[in-house]
Amino acid sequence: MRTRLAIKFHGMLERHLPERRVFLKSDTDTRFIRLRPETQLIAFAGAGLLVCWTILATAILLMDSIGAGNFREQAKRDQSTYQARLHDLSAQRDSRASEALAAQERFNAALDQISVMQSQLLESETRRHELETGIDVIQKTLRTTMEDRETARKALAELRDGVGENEAGTVLAGKDGGAPVDFLSEALARTAAERDQVVADAQEALVQADELSLEIALMKENNNQIFRQLEEAMTISVAPLDKMFKAAGLPPQRILDQVRRGYSGQGGPLTPLSFSSRGEELSPDFTRANRLLEQMDTLNLYRIAAEKAPFALPVKKAFRFTSEYGFRRDPKTGGRRMHRGVDFAAPAGTDLFATADGVVIHAGWQSGYGRLVKIQHEFGIETRYAHLSKIRVKVGQRVSRGEHIGDMGASGRVTGVHLHYEVRVGGKAVNPMIYIKAAKDVF
Repeated sequence: MRTRLAIKFHGMLERHLPERRVFLKSDTDTRFIRLRPETQLIAFAGAGLLVCWTILATAILLMDSIGAGNFREQAKRDQSTYQARLHDLSAQRDSRASEALAAQERFNAALDQISVMQSQLLESETRRHELETGIDVIQKTLRTTMEDRETARKALAELRDGVGENEAGTVLAGKDGGAPVDFLSEALARTAAERDQVVADAQEALVQADELSLEIALMKENNNQIFRQLEEAMTISVAPLDKMFKAAGLPPQRILDQVRRGYSGQGGPLTPLSFSSRGEELSPDFTRANRLLEQMDTLNLYRIAAEKAPFALPVKKAFRFTSEYGFRRDPKTGGRRMHRGVDFAAPAGTDLFATADGVVIHAGWQSGYGRLVKIQHEFGIETRYAHLSKIRVKVGQRVSRGEHIGDMGASGRVTGVHLHYEVRVGGKAVNPMIYIKAAKDVF
């Protein structure tokens, strides 16, 4: 069966691919190569496969070339879009920086105004107490004068009654009896003069009382205006700070309690008003003033807390963001990897600054980070500044916000000059932009 099929297949090949001989002739000999139909079929098949492979490879190369060209064009477009976006972000950053500077100036002006208003308020309260005391004295004097006037009137009436009853006896008394009459006349004249003086004093006291009442009313209105301005200033100053700490994930009340424990000394201009000249309960104005002083104390605590948290940028000169916080393509291996900070690119040697008050806990080389500075802040916050070209602080040194701590470089595992900036809370990395964005409308 197999022989028959082979014979039939060979015959079919003979019809289409007859046997051929290739003669090879030399000077002394002639030889030939016989090409059987099966050999020709194999040769044709191999040639066809070679041609197909060549066509397929050419098509793949062309497609790769076209795809690579499209990819490069897309990459260029993405790069230009990204650069435009970076320029916009840089412009927004500059705008925010100027706005923050203006807000800081307004904040300082508000604090100065609050201090002046506080002094005016205390002086006004003191003056009001003096006026109230003066009015009490005038009212007591007026009551005493009115009582004296009534006593004088009664005495005058009794004298008149006595003169009426003894008038005949006095006239009959003759020349020697004129002395009592003169005495009575003088007494009546003095009583009348005292009465007139009492009436004049009473009228003058009433006028002074009206003037003092008007002055007190004006003073109260002035105090109310001062209170309103102070309350508005406190609202404008405290609310953004409260919002900033909440946006950064820091519970404001817990932060204020922690700062208050560290600054627990008493006294100073923010001591609550509690004095009273007569041991009475505090007036509504005193209660209102104490509430404002509490808000001022809260504002001061917020100011202290804000200096101890990293609400600032580590780079003050022109820069651009080159990598955000989160998962990204590793620039070295190409794999997907978590990036636990943000990258700021600027020229080599650019000054870098601490973003909050704290203590340097590391200043040296660390694998991957290169030259690294770690600063420990309050509230369990730590900041890291990596890939520096030069470190300008040492371990144990206490630094303040805005203090120069190093220069930007390319040490460690990098592809170029930049700063890798990290913020860690309780040892866990968080997005530094949370703190930077939280403070953009305050500082």
